[in-house]
Amino acid sequence: MSIMSAIALYAVIWFMTLFLVLPFRMKTQGEAGEVVPGTHASAPEDAQMLRKAKLVTIIATGAFVVIAGIILSEVITYEMIERVTRGR
Repeated sequence: MSIMSAIALYAVIWFMTLFLVLPFRMKTQGEAGEVVPGTHASAPEDAQMLRKAKLVTIIATGAFVVIAGIILSEVITYEMIERVTRGR
C-alpha cells in the first residue's frame, strides 16, 4: 500500500466514523426550549464538535490499523474477493 493509498483509506474511514458519531448525544434547540431566531428547532443546541472529532480520530485510527494490517499482511487479497464475487 502506498502512502497516498493509506492517506485516502484513513480519510474515508475518518469521515465514515464522523457521520456515524455526529448524532450521538445530540440535543436539539427544540428539546432545550431555546430556539435561536432564524434557525430550525431541530438544529443542535451544542454540537461539541471538538469532543466528537477527538473521539472519531481515536476510533478511526484503531479501525485504520486493523484494516491496513489486513491489507498489508494479505490475509484477504483482491484475488480472494474476486473469486467470491465472480459468479454474481
